[in-house]
Amino acid sequence: MSDVQQRIDQLVKSHPVVLFMKGTASFPMCGFSGRATQILKACGVDLKSLMAVNVLEDPEIRQGIKDYSQWPTIPQLYVKGEFVGGSDIMMEMYESGELQKLLA
Repeated sequence: MSDVQQRIDQLVKSHPVVLFMKGTASFPMCGFSGRATQILKACGVDLKSLMAVNVLEDPEIRQGIKDYSQWPTIPQLYVKGEFVGGSDIMMEMYESGELQKLLA
């Protein structure tokens, strides 16, 4: 496992909710990242306590997270160390109530 993969693994496993996104939770830099933060907020996640990783600040993380998850797009949500998906999957899970249960 590369250094970047180890850093990502440590982040994912040491925080209950991690969102790899473009921008920050308070200032998303793309529509999909903005939608992801709004979904989490609607689920009752306190965005101040959310571990949001701005992939625009670190090119190694930006590519490394795609390799780590085998998922080509950002944002990416991890809950309790497990990959959940991107904003489309988050929206589907939110609408079905599944995401709220996972985050509870």
